[in-house]
Amino acid sequence: MYKRDEMTNRKIAGIITAIIGLCAIIAFFNDGMNTPLLSWPLEAYLGVAFTIGWLTNLPTFLAYLIAALIFVLIAVALYKLGSWLYGVVFKRS
Repeated sequence: MYKRDEMTNRKIAGIITAIIGLCAIIAFFNDGMNTPLLSWPLEAYLGVAFTIGWLTNLPTFLAYLIAALIFVLIAVALYKLGSWLYGVVFKRS
């Protein structure tokens, strides 16, 4: 029972870290823009896709796919980071 609770807490810490981190990245991309708050995630995604397409001359669908993969990889990395930090901070011997 003890291990199960610890794993559940680690997962929750990872999810919270991923959500806060993604919100921070989206806020960073939209800083200074005059768009509604609910449009920020889409604007961040489209901005990353435009930047990838413009800098690399890739086809449009591939730029959108790579932008989506970047956001997924960032979310996974932040989840792993939050889970690891929870384990480090609340390590019990």
